[in-house]
Amino acid sequence: MAVDNEDLAALIGSRICHDLISPIGAINNGLELLGMSGEVSGPEMELISDSVTNANARIRFFRVAFGAAGDQQMGRAEIVSVLDDISKGGRLSFQWAPLEGTSRSDVRMAFLAALCLESALPYGGSVAILCADGQWTVIGEGRKVNMDEALWARLTNKDADVAITPAQVQFALLPQAAEQSGRTIKVDAMLEKISIHF
Repeated sequence: MAVDNEDLAALIGSRICHDLISPIGAINNGLELLGMSGEVSGPEMELISDSVTNANARIRFFRVAFGAAGDQQMGRAEIVSVLDDISKGGRLSFQWAPLEGTSRSDVRMAFLAALCLESALPYGGSVAILCADGQWTVIGEGRKVNMDEALWARLTNKDADVAITPAQVQFALLPQAAEQSGRTIKVDAMLEKISIHF
């Protein structure tokens, strides 16, 4: 079976995240053992521990956002765990409203939308992820919203002429994922709030 470039990119993302989770988990386990032995402590140990925890949270989040989606279900507890962990080391707090399990492809789109919102909230804020009757809304709120209009146009117009940098790859991936799922993206922006609907 042939693999197109979009699927190949997702498979690469899955592979990288899968291969990094184990060694980062091992480092975290080693730090816990050192902490229990009492031989190493202090601000240096705390900094290393916080950095490993943050890296593990980011990789778990990226594995869903950039990895292969598929039709499998993700349980609410797993999704909330990923979002809680990434909130601890980041500028954003997350609220996942759906109470039931969700298809991995829908979670992937919600996470990509959250990454888009993160880029527009330079001072941090909150992201609420809602779903009603199969329609998703991801809302970002913060004391300042800073949108690059050309970049955000890419979400609703895949032919928009804008260069995408590695830090902005979510603006290219979300429209592709939405199109594959037969969804249309809509963006509403206000002074301190942005909503992405799909």
